[in-house]
Amino acid sequence: MPRKETPLGAGDGPLLDFAAGLRRLRTSAGSPPYRKLAERAHYSVSTLSSAASGLRLPTLAVTLAYVGACGGDPREWERRWRETAGRLGGQRPGPGTSEEAQAPPPYAGLRPFREQDAQWFFGREQLVEELVGRLARQRFVVLLGASGSGKSSLLRAGLAPALRPSAAPVLLTPGPRPLEECAVRLGALAGLAPGGLYRELREDPENLGRVLRQTTARSGGPGGPAVLIVDQFEEVFTLCQDGRERGCFIEALVAAAADRPGGCRVVLGVRADFYAHCVRDSALAGAMRQARVPLGPMSPDELRRAVVQPARRAGLTVEGALLATLTAQAHGRAGALPLLSHALLETWHRRRGNLLTLAGLEAVGGIEGALVESAEAFYTDLDPEQRGAARRLLLRLTAPGAGTEDTTRRMTHGEQGDDAATVAVVERAAAARLVSLDEERMEITHEALISSWPRLREWLSADRDQRRAHHRLTEAAAVWAATGEDPDALCRGAGLQTARRLAESADVGLSAREQAFLSASLAAEAAETRSAARRTRRLRVLLAALGLMTVLATVATVLSVRATREVTRQRNDAVALNAAAAATRTYAADPEFAVQLALASYRLRPRRTTRDALLSTLMTTWAAHRAEAYTLDVSDDGALLAVGSRDHTVSLWDIRDPGRPVRAGTVTGHTEAVHAVALSPGRRILATAGADRTVRLWDAARPLRPAALSVLTGPGGGVHAVAFSPDGRLLAGGHRDGTVSVWGIGNTRRPRLRAALGGHSDTVRSLAFSADGRLLATTGQDGAVRVWDLGGSGGPSPRATWNAHELGAFWAEFHPRGRLLATAGGGREAVRLWDVTDPDRPRRVSGITGHSDVVGHLAFSPDGRTLATASDDRSVGIWDVGSPAAPRGKAVLGAYATAVMGVRYTPDGRTLLTGVFDGTVRLLPTDFGRAVAHACDGGRPPLTRDAWHRHLPGIPYRPPCG
Repeated sequence: MPRKETPLGAGDGPLLDFAAGLRRLRTSAGSPPYRKLAERAHYSVSTLSSAASGLRLPTLAVTLAYVGACGGDPREWERRWRETAGRLGGQRPGPGTSEEAQAPPPYAGLRPFREQDAQWFFGREQLVEELVGRLARQRFVVLLGASGSGKSSLLRAGLAPALRPSAAPVLLTPGPRPLEECAVRLGALAGLAPGGLYRELREDPENLGRVLRQTTARSGGPGGPAVLIVDQFEEVFTLCQDGRERGCFIEALVAAAADRPGGCRVVLGVRADFYAHCVRDSALAGAMRQARVPLGPMSPDELRRAVVQPARRAGLTVEGALLATLTAQAHGRAGALPLLSHALLETWHRRRGNLLTLAGLEAVGGIEGALVESAEAFYTDLDPEQRGAARRLLLRLTAPGAGTEDTTRRMTHGEQGDDAATVAVVERAAAARLVSLDEERMEITHEALISSWPRLREWLSADRDQRRAHHRLTEAAAVWAATGEDPDALCRGAGLQTARRLAESADVGLSAREQAFLSASLAAEAAETRSAARRTRRLRVLLAALGLMTVLATVATVLSVRATREVTRQRNDAVALNAAAAATRTYAADPEFAVQLALASYRLRPRRTTRDALLSTLMTTWAAHRAEAYTLDVSDDGALLAVGSRDHTVSLWDIRDPGRPVRAGTVTGHTEAVHAVALSPGRRILATAGADRTVRLWDAARPLRPAALSVLTGPGGGVHAVAFSPDGRLLAGGHRDGTVSVWGIGNTRRPRLRAALGGHSDTVRSLAFSADGRLLATTGQDGAVRVWDLGGSGGPSPRATWNAHELGAFWAEFHPRGRLLATAGGGREAVRLWDVTDPDRPRRVSGITGHSDVVGHLAFSPDGRTLATASDDRSVGIWDVGSPAAPRGKAVLGAYATAVMGVRYTPDGRTLLTGVFDGTVRLLPTDFGRAVAHACDGGRPPLTRDAWHRHLPGIPYRPPCG
């Protein structure tokens, strides 16, 4: 009889209600003992009993494991857990609560940190010092970083305050008219009329440096150099439609930083995918040559400071589990900082007293889910009319990318509609911190909303051509209004016809200014029709002038061919790398498109990076299971592949034609997940092992109807690893309690237990026999590797034990022709090679780095010269280990949607098989040159012109398989 649980405490509340619900669920499942629940859930008895104690809220992972072990509905219990966490942690202030009555939040959320937020800005101190040092030595600095890497916060809350003691920084954002924005900002500081200053800057861009120095002198600054900081410099290309204004602004910046007495300092913050746009301007390219400062992802220590230091300054404490989770989720992700900041802000709103908790983070869905949950909550609270207004508003606040990602766009309050629905949407979006407002303009708080909110991405993808046309109409109407409704600024020709179709579309709501602009343009078109003859004569004159200009341009081109060649090479490199990254991202959704795009990037820049991206898209991929896949193995004739899954089955596949795998059969019989499979050498004997504590032997000579031979059980509970000896006469099984069973299987229908080996303190993750069958290597989740001698007359004897990795030892594999042992795990060197010629004294030969997460599986090629590694970082590494002391990387295969759980070579070494946790299997020929040469085989559809120009901007259209 299971012992009774301690009664819940008196009273009521969300925590006691939640614990009572878990207890009722256990009762409805027949009141199984906690020991039985622990075997099903893979958590300890104390952890599961504590979950239903009512003393504290269990983590979401423990809750779902408890519910699954009792046969409950995981979705329903995840909803109940989030409601309970929200009630325990406290909610965000409601509409009737004064924000000013609360303590100011120490985190900025989606918006960038501002200069007044400098007290909360941590993590980038070293980079701030580098920028200040750069500005002391040089006059022009360019900060390059991906969207979401924290450029704006670094410039505003880091660099600007750091310069204040000795310099006078002026910070601006370009917008659609950058030179005018510069004149307005500097005119106010220098006491000059903005209109006159704007004309002076257009006539002579070198006036910018003079006005900056005048601004510093007038403000009574510290006497140091004037510093102009231009944040979001990419708006010069995305929002500014006036080519002359753009050119004057760039020329003014370069001139202001020119090397002359009293020169100023200029700092640009540029999104990395706009680097190719910058180098198209020769003056800007020259200034940037020695000025680039790359902004990459934060290191773990920087992330810890960014999380912990603002909390300490606000008198708060960060729970250790929360810090570890946030650091792990944000590490290595250049665009994750706004998502991290937003998740911290939401967690701060759900704090318990002065403690920021993991439960508060999980209540909002983690880093990725916090932003999506906030955006979805804002949208679902709107009525149907307001939802339409919200869609139109957010599309207006987004500028469609041309060969780059979509970006935010600022707009004036006058551009939005004045209807009640739109006004209400603006207020609610601002309250939800999705939109930021000032006295004149509004904009999306951060570009992370564009990339992370699926609903907005769907809107943006619906009709990009129509959105681009509407964006052009909006900008044209703004220019027309700014020039006093100048007739020369009206829309004409094909653009006018496109604008007319926009007005007729039910999905596009034109503003009053756009409607007036369209009406004036249509009236002007009617008037111009009557003067067609005059325009024809003018056109002839223009063509003659154009011919002369063409001759002059040809001469200029010949003189500048060397500079153009270098700029073209840099442009091609950047475009090819961007296209290769896009190919691996889109492989899962559209493999044929991904192959074409990867091949185009490789032909544009034939380097290893683009070749690896191409190889990643050339793999034959199919779904072996609908559930998660845990293990795979291939027969010694290379014809049969076995894949084990969480769905309790093993699928068998005929892979004699690697390009067309065929399902050969299915093995059933296990009552729980299958964790390990192995195919015996020399004969078609299949061993399967699982969480149901059994190892089963099957005759797989006829895969369509595999015949059960015997069922083996050992003393150690669930089985996580199996391996045959090279002669096929022994079978080893690794158990969850750390023991290893060795059976003699000379008679497969009556296996005999030869030995039970102990030593590991946690689950045995892998088993490996040496090529001569004498040694057995075992690895455990406890981090240890143990080597056993099976050749002695007195039975197996231990030879050596050592900790191979800092974060667990997950796999081991012997070299097929010697006493070299490869181990995989976690830590700085996720793969290590060991010389076990003397089994009593293993010697480390070398280590392999390169993966950003743990390596859970590896395999030698049949000739032993190549090692393949499968990692949780969603990649497969291929290494040349012909010289074990100096391994070299040969390729990195990506485009995997989830972690890679296993790798195997076919016995002939011609094919590499990889198994993925999402249930898919991928095959790739190991002759990479031949695979690339035959990339166009099979009649692949060529890239369309639109797709080509979107992903390969500026490159002539030459589809690789056209």
